[in-house]
This record gives sequence, C-alpha cells and structure tokens, in this order.
Amino acid sequence: MAIKEDILRKRYHIEVLTPKQNTEDLEGDLEKFAIKFSQVMESGYVACITDNPMGHLSFQATDIIPELGLAVKDGQLSVHLNTFHALEDLHKILDTCASLGVKDILVVSGDGSERLARLQPQAIGLTCNAVTSVELVAYIRKRYPGVFHLGVAFNPYEPQDHEVEKLHRKIEAGAEFICTQPVLGRDERVLGLQKHGLPVFVECWMSKKLHLLSECVGYTIPEDVPYDPMANLKELQGIYAGCGMYLAMLGHKTQLPLLKGFWN
Repeated sequence: MAIKEDILRKRYHIEVLTPKQNTEDLEGDLEKFAIKFSQVMESGYVACITDNPMGHLSFQATDIIPELGLAVKDGQLSVHLNTFHALEDLHKILDTCASLGVKDILVVSGDGSERLARLQPQAIGLTCNAVTSVELVAYIRKRYPGVFHLGVAFNPYEPQDHEVEKLHRKIEAGAEFICTQPVLGRDERVLGLQKHGLPVFVECWMSKKLHLLSECVGYTIPEDVPYDPMANLKELQGIYAGCGMYLAMLGHKTQLPLLKGFWN
C-alpha cells in the first residue's frame, strides 16, 4: 500500500492529552486517559498523543501506555515529538514507539520551559545554533530508517514566505505528511498544501470555546462568538476533500459518538 493511502486510511486523528505531571489527581487523570484512549482504539480512529503541549510538563505516551497495559491497535497510534528532550530521553521515546508498533510521529519544534531540556545540536552531530523540527526530522530519518512515517506542522497564520520555505526544508529532510493548525472554513493556504503530494491533516477545533484560538490565529476572537464544531468539521470535510481531519479538544462523551458515519 502506498504511504499516502496507508496514512489516510484512518481519516480521523483524535488528540488525546496525557496527564500533567503536577496533577493533583494522578489516578483519576490516568483513568480518564485510559478510557479516552480505549474509546479511540475501539472506534477505529487514530489516537494522537501530544508532547508537553504549551510547555506544560506532562507524562509521555511511551511511559503511561505500557504502564497502564493499554492495547495499541495496528496503525491507530500517532505520537507527537518535540525538540525539548535530552538525546538519551529522545532515543528512549523513539525506541519505545518502535516496540509499540507506532508508525506515525508528528515532529514539532514545541514550546519550551525552564523545566524542559532542549536537544543540543552537538548531541546529534550538528553545528547550528538550535535544533528545529527540520533537523529533528532529518536525525530520526537517519537513525531509524524505514521505521516511522514522520509528519510536520504547517501554520497558515504565520508569514507565508517563511512558513512555506520552512515546509520545503521539512519535506527535504524526510517529512511524509503534514498537519495544520486549527482551520475555520476555506483557506487557500491550506488548500495549497495538496500540491506537495503528501497526506494532509486539517485540524478542526472541537471545543465550543472558539476564543481560545485567538493567540493561534493572530487576532482576537470574542468569547461570545457562536461556533458549532460539528458544523465546521462537516464544512472542512467538504472543502478539503482527500485530506484527513485532526480533531483537537474533542468531547469524548458528546462528540465522539457522532463521528460514526459522519464522513462522506
């Protein structure tokens, strides 16, 4: 099966957050994670596990999935990986991903904090000032040839000359699929991604709290703006035919059951 067909055969990629390490209810949060993860597996979709989102120190998928004894179905787990890891920890994550049968890894530069180590260029044999997702993709491709499908992010809200140029470098480094930031309706910049011939996943914001996207999109969205996540998802599926959907902040009790038969 071609790479594009293999990646897109599970069109819904559903974001699942691991518990934060400073949680006051670790047992409860682990139980919630296990329930959500298992629901995604049973539904036939892909569970996408984030990596210290927004710089908040969180448990790694590669730690808690084996610890909880969760069943990983073939082709239904995608792990995010950013540049804020020491080399030893980076290899531990990648080795565990390989042992779990993880095929898809979304490589992002990530948000740092004073509690997170940053991968140093000299540790991977480089002399540049900093390791970005470009260098990390190239490193993983070299050290783990043929093991993973590596994806990268695309932000349509950044200055496009720089963002498109960086995307080209990510693809040259070995990226095999693209995932966008949250999209609302038709965006020519996102439509233009399909010319690269790679699988594209368009992110749909599934929370009704649309104002939380203000920082992402670069302008203020008032809190009282009406927003129907399912209607936006339906619209995106029509506009970006042939693309997969990355669902962030999905309601597992209210929205997950509605996805069955929703794709047309």
